[in-house]
Amino acid sequence: MGYRQHLVRSLLAIRDQGGVVTSDGTRQQIEIMIIGRNEVTLKELADKHGIEHYTTDLDAALADPRWQIYFDALVTQARVKGIKKAIAAGKHVYTEKPTAESSEEAFELARLATEAGIKNGVVHDKLYLPGLQKLKRLIDSGFFGQILSVRGEFGYWVFEGDWQDAQRPSWNYRSEDGGGIIVDMFPHWNYVFENLFGRVESVYARTATHIPTRVGEDGQAYKATADDAAYGVFDIEGGIVAQVNSSWVVRVDRKELVEFQVDGTLGSAVVGLFGAKIQPRNATPRPTWNPDLAETHDYTADWLEIPTNDVFENGFKTQWEQFLLHVIEDAPHPYDFLAGARGVLLAEAGLESNATGRRIDLPPYDPTQR
Repeated sequence: MGYRQHLVRSLLAIRDQGGVVTSDGTRQQIEIMIIGRNEVTLKELADKHGIEHYTTDLDAALADPRWQIYFDALVTQARVKGIKKAIAAGKHVYTEKPTAESSEEAFELARLATEAGIKNGVVHDKLYLPGLQKLKRLIDSGFFGQILSVRGEFGYWVFEGDWQDAQRPSWNYRSEDGGGIIVDMFPHWNYVFENLFGRVESVYARTATHIPTRVGEDGQAYKATADDAAYGVFDIEGGIVAQVNSSWVVRVDRKELVEFQVDGTLGSAVVGLFGAKIQPRNATPRPTWNPDLAETHDYTADWLEIPTNDVFENGFKTQWEQFLLHVIEDAPHPYDFLAGARGVLLAEAGLESNATGRRIDLPPYDPTQR
């Protein structure tokens, strides 16, 4: 993720286009330093992409006033330490999610960033997906009337690592290393719900470790201690009920790896990463339950595809440009450490719900306090 989406498709793309366009129409170019543990690998990356600066010394990089922004794409366990160092050095910070392993640490980062007066942001990439942008336009236009429910399906089959290499690193399946699909995905669902529908008021979740043993990168079997599937029901302000299944052990029978169906009094929509289709109230068919006869009606034909009549750039790049402008000229960027902390809080509540078998209420927050 750090290499493909953030370095190649975002920062290098911004550099190669001449920088970000500021409010007065001029461009502000960026300069990049990559930091990692292996100097040989760093040099290979730097040479490949024409990057002048690289180092294995994070402390020295943070001490250099030339570098204004620290971006963190480390594993979650190492994230808080790195971000705290960056805040102490007076750097603006942009980070992947989750921002911490616990909500206590996540809210502490928000407090430290505020006290230090630094700009801070958390990746909210799914809001920039073409499908979800089309969904937001439908919501803003009043297409749905009163929104009643949201149903989401996310996931795919991640190979166990024995006869086929896994598509995800093995730490994802070890809770002691910060793994688990609730920790990974519930922060996403929190910001999707918050920014499209409203605040999450409570959650009921059931997790599972469906595949108990996997094979790691070293070819050795290991015990999977983290959840590889999570089934959640979320109460959203305004009486909306959302249900989302998240799974790394599901075979895909849908057009895209994530799809949401939103049903309202005046119409419904199904959206994915890119596609979006709608069914208005006055074009809704009249199904009749009859188990004695084979179904002949093609329900999929009753939906109308929304055309892609806009240019949607890579969402990671778009948000990077917004955060850079936030630093350069204080342009709006609401997806801050507090927003990230609320995502961690929802993940914690989901794990608590699974452990106790109860629905867990989430405390309200003041969205004006950022």
